[in-house]
Amino acid sequence: MLSNLTNWSKRLANPKTVICILIFAVALFIRIDFVNSVKHHVPHDSLNYDIMVRQLLEKGVYAYKSEEPNAQVSPGYPLLMAGSYLLADYKNHDPYPLIRYIQVGFSMVTLWLVYAVGRMLRGEWAGIFAAAALAVYPPYVWANGAILTETLAAMLFMLYIYLQLKVFKKETNVSALLAGGVLGLLVLTRPEFLILIVPAYAFYWLWKKRSVHVVKLAIVSCLGLFLTLSPWIVRNMVTLHEFVLTATQVNPFAAGTYPNKNYDDDMVDRKGKTQMEVAKERLKVGFTEHTWTFVKWYTIGKTKYIYGRMFFGAGHAPMYPVIPFGTLYHRMILVAGFVSSVALLRKWRQPALLLVVLVVSISITRLAFVPEFRYNFTAMPLFIILASFLAAAALDYLLGRRTMKGQPSVGKEF
Repeated sequence: MLSNLTNWSKRLANPKTVICILIFAVALFIRIDFVNSVKHHVPHDSLNYDIMVRQLLEKGVYAYKSEEPNAQVSPGYPLLMAGSYLLADYKNHDPYPLIRYIQVGFSMVTLWLVYAVGRMLRGEWAGIFAAAALAVYPPYVWANGAILTETLAAMLFMLYIYLQLKVFKKETNVSALLAGGVLGLLVLTRPEFLILIVPAYAFYWLWKKRSVHVVKLAIVSCLGLFLTLSPWIVRNMVTLHEFVLTATQVNPFAAGTYPNKNYDDDMVDRKGKTQMEVAKERLKVGFTEHTWTFVKWYTIGKTKYIYGRMFFGAGHAPMYPVIPFGTLYHRMILVAGFVSSVALLRKWRQPALLLVVLVVSISITRLAFVPEFRYNFTAMPLFIILASFLAAAALDYLLGRRTMKGQPSVGKEF
């Protein structure tokens, strides 16, 4: 007991520990102050969620923009809302403040995970730099006020990355099962992340060159993923009489077929056709008759749109700036993260490259859909961690702690 107290006192006396405590304290203060000090806007997506959740609680019907059961949206965030509504006694009290406070908690967990991943991959200072950068990154303050999936999805995404790195380290069935299960929760919140299990294990196979072992771990992760998704799949088969793995909403895909979001270009006749039929016809006509326009839109155009500006949340008043020059700060993180990614490619057989693989994977996946600034939200912690590698390497250089070939020191867990 005495030795434990001695160890804790030593840790608390460590300057790095003091810095971490200050970072987390400042981050928590900013988030709570933001939630309490502004008037939050409620966009139409949030209003649709509200109608959906009230209908679920009062009529037992899970449906988005309909009174008949459907699978338009996956259930992760609506079920979180439903639980919050019940806790808040929604018929007598506004449930949104409780949800915002819960999201502040999610944001703080995400902050810890960013610190933990940075520390795991490049040491204590990388974790500290990453946590400090995310603590004052404006979208991760503003999003706590939005009744949208972003804050929950970001936490689950970072938890999945943390656990997937544990799989690379421990190589146990339990770690692989947990990683797959958390990925399942993430997919139930944001379906586009389903694809991530493929590039994660493809990278692992290329890195380790141990086919049988890697395939075994991948199968176990897929089992964890399926177990998490199975209640939703069964619900859809029983209620809708069809197999729906994630969600059936077509609008984001269809809207993505309009270059520069010009929804009045009249490229094809939409009369009497479903959204999917129109989208497929637009892709066929677009890539054959307007090839350069569509190639540019589905590569540079959407990428620039997604990452060009930071996500501003659902809106609030008065403006809560967090830090000055927020957009410049956002772009500096992107540049530093890109430079760090290129540097990692020179010596790619290392766990840190998983971050690059996942950033590339989710960026390519999102090119299929309508581009929105909010789509860069879940990727930004990875850019911040990658940027922290540069900061840690610069600190090592200044303090004369350069390792062989100028590479920054690797975190203790690897």
